Formats: sequence, C-alpha cells, structure tokens
Amino acid sequence: MVSLASIVLAAGKGTRMKSGLIKVLHPVAGLPMIAWPVAAARDAGSDPIVLVIGHQANAVQGVFRGAADIRCAMQEEQLGTGHAVACALDALAGFHGTVLILCGDTPLLRSETLKAMLAFHRNNQAAITVLTALLEDPYGYGRVVRDNSGRVTRIVEQKDADPEEQKICEINSGIYCMESDFLFNNIRGIGNDNAQGEYYLTDLLAIAVRKELNCLALPAADAEEIMGVNDRVQLAEAAAILRRRINREHMLNGVTMIDPDRTYIDHGVSIGADTTIHPGCRIGKGTVIGEGCEIEGEVSISGCRIGDDCHIKAASVLEESELGEDVAIGPMAHLRPGTSLGNNVKIGNFVETKKIVMGKGSKASHLTYLGDAEIGCNVNIGCGTITCNYDGVNKHRTVIGDDVFIGSDVQLVAPVSVGRNSLVAAGTTVTIDVPPDSLAISRIPQVNKDGWRLKKK
Repeated sequence: MVSLASIVLAAGKGTRMKSGLIKVLHPVAGLPMIAWPVAAARDAGSDPIVLVIGHQANAVQGVFRGAADIRCAMQEEQLGTGHAVACALDALAGFHGTVLILCGDTPLLRSETLKAMLAFHRNNQAAITVLTALLEDPYGYGRVVRDNSGRVTRIVEQKDADPEEQKICEINSGIYCMESDFLFNNIRGIGNDNAQGEYYLTDLLAIAVRKELNCLALPAADAEEIMGVNDRVQLAEAAAILRRRINREHMLNGVTMIDPDRTYIDHGVSIGADTTIHPGCRIGKGTVIGEGCEIEGEVSISGCRIGDDCHIKAASVLEESELGEDVAIGPMAHLRPGTSLGNNVKIGNFVETKKIVMGKGSKASHLTYLGDAEIGCNVNIGCGTITCNYDGVNKHRTVIGDDVFIGSDVQLVAPVSVGRNSLVAAGTTVTIDVPPDSLAISRIPQVNKDGWRLKKK
C-alpha cells in the first residue's frame, strides 16, 4: 500500500469573516470548519496529517488534542500557499509516498472525492494532479489550461488571463495531489517575483511542466465541494449544504423530517428509525435518539441520550441529559445538564430540572423546579413544587423515596429527605426529614374574620 500524507493549510486569519475568531475555527454543522477537511483526509487514508498553523495556533491545536495522526507546523508569516507548504516539510521528514495538499476552509470536500483523485493520480503516474471544478461562471477563479492531450500546462489567474483563457470554465480548487520526492525537491525553488511578493503553489506546477513531468487535472463530480468559505455569507451557504447532506442520510436511514430545510442536525448525531422530527428543531452534537420518538417543533437538544418511544413536546430545551424509554417532556420544559429520567417518566410544561435522578413512572406535570435531587419511582410532584437547593453558598440535595405524593406549592428546603409512601400536603415547607408512610403538613392556621370586607368599604 502506498503511503499517504496530507498538508492542511490553516494559518490565515480570514479577515473577511470580520471576527475575533480565525476563519477555520468557525463552527459548521457542529464541527470547527477545519475539522471537515481533516476528517476527509483521514478517511481517505492519510497518516500523518500536517496542519500548517499561524494565527490562534494554540486554539487550532486544541481542536485535535490527543489525535495521534495530527502534526503541526508553524507559518509565522503568511507569505503565500507555496511558503505554507514549505513550512510543513520538517513535519514530513522521512516520509515517502503521496501528499495531498488541502485548504482548511473547504468543509464541503468529501473523502470520496479525494479517493477518486488519488486513484486517478496513481493510475496515470502523475507528478501533480490538481482537483478542479467546471463552473458556468468562472469569473474570479484561476483557470486550468490544458494541452491537446489533456495535460495541464499552467494555471492562470483571472487578472492575467487573455480573452481566450477567460472563456475556460475549468477552475483551480487549490487542492493538489503530488509525489513526495517531487514536492520536497522543488518546493523551495518557488520564487516570489510577483506583485504581492508571495510564494504561490501554482508555480510548482510550472516547474513540473518545465521538467516535462506528467501534470493532470481531475474535475470534482460536484463543484460545490471545492467551495472555500471566506465570509459569513459563504459560511451560512456551506452550513446549509452540510445540513442537507446530514438530513438526507438520516431520512435514508428511516427518520421522518416534516420539513428538512428547517431541521438543524449537527454532525455525529444518531437517530433511530421511525422517529419523527418536526420543523424548527436543533439537535446538537453528541446526541443519541432512539427509535419511534416524536420531536415536536422548535425543540433544542444537545448532548443527550434519549431512549425509544419518547415524546419531546414543542419548544422544550434538553441539555446533557439522559432519558429512558417512553418518556414525555414538555411542552416548554427545560432539562439542564445532569438530568437522568427513568422509563415512563413525565416532565410537563414549564418544568425545569438540573442534576436529578428520577425513577420509573414518576411525574412532574407543570410549573416546577427540581434541582440536585434523587427522586424514586412512581412519585407525583405537584404543581409549583420547588427544591430549595441553594443556600447562597453551597448546593444541597433532596431525596424523595418511592411512591411519594408531593402536593402543590411545596418547598423542599435541602438537605432534606422524604421517606417512601409519604404524602406532603399542599402548601407545605419541608425543613426536616419526613419518615416513610407519613403525612407532612406545615401551614399557618387559617383565620376567617366575618364582615371584615364590609367594614373596609
């Protein structure tokens, strides 16, 4: 098997993004932009993958911390694409094989396209192969000029192209495949005799042509793959394309989407067959949803594990929570991180939970806050119940046993426990532990003053 390495150019700031965050770190469908071409290179068989970094280098490295196949090379000054590739040479010392050169701002590039490019490159024993695209309107792009046999003779920029060359619809993507010996021996021979004083990678192709080496071009099957992201408009366009790809894959796997164009699912989300997702939902990375679920409109889910046959009602928000099977949430409920719900649990409208464990068959139907609590099975939490878990300095836990009935408007002042099969009467403030099988009630005695209202008039 021929060795394969990749160089991913990611040193630039991306000033047209008008952001304090460098371009390649902007999120696209749940991943930093640079993670997409890196994943494509990895899936195509690259090892190692060298990231050429500059601006916000530590942040870029942090995206891939712990990845054994990632190496980094610093480009202190951004002096052009040729200079960037030259900066990667030390990181590839001793490597022999084929090198892919990719751009960190091309999140739409597929590994299938890279594999096809590699096969074409190797089958034709090329020194350089450039990935191209055929555009109806190629204005602004560098044109790929071929000879009568189809070999590439040069790449000419828009401003330098003559009228005939400007009619060419095949454009340069900036993505290359080349043999390591040719790359290592010639990259430092690129000059910077141009208006910008930069070292351009396209000059490497000119060197190969002068040496009468085989230089080829392969058009991508889908031109959108080579789209670079330079501003927020293109960022949104790329994200929309990736979401369509993600949604299509889920639908082919048995998920129903009422309106795919208004369904926002991040990369890496898992959804079981026969689950239905309504418009306006956002499902973030790290989420696993089981089979036969219904996710109503405008729901936001991130980092959750949701069992089979669950019903998440409209406008609910779920964060880093775990749900068993046949759980009902909402509408307009909020599950904060650390929520763990057993099978057949119901969390109703305007209920908020945080760091709780709730056993099978328990329910809190409306207008309730449950935080830092352990709640048993078959517990009923009445409307307006609050676990008072914070004393201004520390958080404290509430423990509620199985088969407990909590009446409406109850305050449980933690740390406190309620024993199994007990009943806490409506309006009670619980400040001491309640034994099992008991009634807890604390109310100020009611006083009726006859005629009081008439006297006030």
